[in-house]
Amino acid sequence: MYDRHVAAGAKLVEFAGWEMPVQYAGVREEHMAVREGCGIFDVSHMGEIETSGPGALALLQRLLSNDVAAIAVGGAQYSVLCREDGGVLDDLFTYRLADDRYLTVTNAANHERDLDWFRACARGLRASGDPAAGVEVEDRLADYAMLAVQGPRARALVQSLAAESLPPRMTAMRQRLAGVPALVCGTGYTGEDGVELLLPPADAPALWDELVARGAVPAGLAARDTLRLEACFHLYGNDLSVERGPIEAGLGWCCKEDTGFIGADAVRAVRAAGPAERLAAFALDGPGIARAGNAIVGGGVVTSGTLSPCLGVGIGLAYVPAERAALDTRLEIDVRGRVRAASVRRKPFVAKHG
Repeated sequence: MYDRHVAAGAKLVEFAGWEMPVQYAGVREEHMAVREGCGIFDVSHMGEIETSGPGALALLQRLLSNDVAAIAVGGAQYSVLCREDGGVLDDLFTYRLADDRYLTVTNAANHERDLDWFRACARGLRASGDPAAGVEVEDRLADYAMLAVQGPRARALVQSLAAESLPPRMTAMRQRLAGVPALVCGTGYTGEDGVELLLPPADAPALWDELVARGAVPAGLAARDTLRLEACFHLYGNDLSVERGPIEAGLGWCCKEDTGFIGADAVRAVRAAGPAERLAAFALDGPGIARAGNAIVGGGVVTSGTLSPCLGVGIGLAYVPAERAALDTRLEIDVRGRVRAASVRRKPFVAKHG
């Protein structure tokens, strides 16, 4: 994809060992293209782990916070990967490709750690005589390119290349798009409708060309970040980390402690007692942009911040003491030595247009 990005005028930056397009025409233009029409992202830096065999479900039920048994064949599910103490190692999407075959998409910077964690857990279950002994864990990073086509026009645009109907939201199916085999997934990271396409790397440039020719606007990592923040989606390394658990992050909905996943006891304890901190969405009352690491007066820290292209104000996410996370709570944020007034807002900041 490198030549395509250069030809489109991309500014390329290093990200998690990859050279990635951070922007093309400009962040706002790309952001609004996704909100109002259709944007296309090259997210081939994301990792993939395939888990297969008669013990695949048992292994994933041990690893992932959600109830993997609830995923039907062709289904998708969001979850987090935890340590024993409940600290979050990554947030993941898992697709069930067949009865005993799953594909889990990892964040780029965490892929090797996640893969090691999956393999170590498989070894531990084998040693204990668990049924998961019959499971294979394979690194599929090199086998997939990944294109995200997002926006209110995205599904119609991709549908124009497909002979079959696209899968609904939170499902996945194998299809051919303009003759190219792809796993078409009804998922995304922008707050808009759309699909994510996993396909052989050699086929990605031609499919990219076809989608762009039909109206998809190339969009970079910077617009992906402003879009996900308007939607209040978490970014690992900012809003999620091993220092805090899923309850603090507002992700208790994807944690099913009764499945016995690694970290379930710690998560259950925090849920019962109530977290000391919560991840809150905030908007500044006046000019300025709060950034990750900015301190909140009286306790708390900003984890993500940007200027919202849709709202025209500074928005962000921050961990604050639980009693200060209520809607409309007033906050003061130290932005490079200047105190900026803000207030806790409802999530998401921007509802999807599609």
